Amino acid sequence: MATDAWFRAAASKQGRWSLDEIIYRAPDGDLLEVAHDLEALRALRDGPAWRQHWDARLAPGVPPASSGVWSKRELVLPQLPAADIVSLGEGNTPLVQATGLGRDLGLDELWIKQCGTSHTGSFKDLGMTVLVSQVNHMIRSGAPILGVACASTGDTSAALAAYCAAAGIPAVVLIPADKISPAQLVQPISNHALTLALETDFDGCMRLVQQLTEDRRLYLANSMNSLRVEGQKTVAIEIIQQFGWEVPQWIFIPGGNLGNVSALYKGLEEIRDLGLIDRLPTIVCCQAEAANPLYRAYHNDWRCEPITAAPTLASAIRIGDPVSRDKAIAALRRHGGLVAQASEQQLADACARADRHGQFTCPHTGVALAAVEQFAAAGRIARGERVVVISTAHGLKFNNIKTAYHERALAGLDAPLANQAVRLEASPQAVYDAVERHIAG
Repeated sequence: MATDAWFRAAASKQGRWSLDEIIYRAPDGDLLEVAHDLEALRALRDGPAWRQHWDARLAPGVPPASSGVWSKRELVLPQLPAADIVSLGEGNTPLVQATGLGRDLGLDELWIKQCGTSHTGSFKDLGMTVLVSQVNHMIRSGAPILGVACASTGDTSAALAAYCAAAGIPAVVLIPADKISPAQLVQPISNHALTLALETDFDGCMRLVQQLTEDRRLYLANSMNSLRVEGQKTVAIEIIQQFGWEVPQWIFIPGGNLGNVSALYKGLEEIRDLGLIDRLPTIVCCQAEAANPLYRAYHNDWRCEPITAAPTLASAIRIGDPVSRDKAIAALRRHGGLVAQASEQQLADACARADRHGQFTCPHTGVALAAVEQFAAAGRIARGERVVVISTAHGLKFNNIKTAYHERALAGLDAPLANQAVRLEASPQAVYDAVERHIAG
């Protein structure tokens, strides 16, 4: 039995709009959220029964039900016809224990949630499958939508292009020229999206895409659209599920446009209210020092002012005017969440340090890892506490940055953990000599 879901104002919890309506804000300007009939869901099953129900969905591995998102469809888009779902096998990404890195930091349990192993290489797939599926349903139902548009620092455009291509829906992506990696740029191009490189930064692209979608001919796909949050929130549920429904003490996540922070909290609050868990973890939103409006707000009584974000290796979170800041701040304040920042040197070294222990992290994950290092060094994380870092994208998207680090070619930065290829003559003795030098450090 399908339960009900609708749009309402996120801050006031007032108003009610159909999910088929093209609307992103309430009349007072407040961002929307998707509301669910939790009372009806509780009447269907209690908490343990929901756990069993969702666990069983994953077992056969039959898509789309086995998708990390759509296995929770009762808490995502319960009214959406199954035939309209556009899934590319998103979610169910590995939760990997970083034992060696944790040991180096003095932590017993450090885990990395590898969202970058999803279809387009980032966690953005989780939200995009939901948004594009809803748009697919609306178009099939006769809505005069020309296509779907987004502003992007790279990963959002990749996810939108792929899911729209799978659905046969035109995609338009606005990116800041020369500010995303080549691996990110080639993704929307390959998926035949109209890819527009604009002479501005992300915040300029974001302002423009909001203007372009005002007449509703193009549907807005950025995270200010609360349909994205419905998919992104499932990573929080998935982490808890992978721990056998035990809640970790800490979750560290990179923050840019800040939809991900409010999404984590929304998923956790809803499964708490359904009786699946009885507490929430402490969430730390981690920003690059070069693009840190939320960090500044955290130290200024939560007053968040737009800034001009400076260049950062963590290009996907180079955002000075995050559209989801109000949602994120409200959630962080409600639950005692924290905010951290990392310098360029800290995030680059954190990536390299994690990679030495078998990871291959993107620079945004490096921001979160650097924050973990700071918290561990300050004694803020107890030895036995379980810590999860959400890795938002695959490191292969940023191989240019990794290569530059190991070639000591990152301007203004040291590379104490650099490791370069060694050119040798082709003889056994030369190789053994190199092995001994490598082992000796």
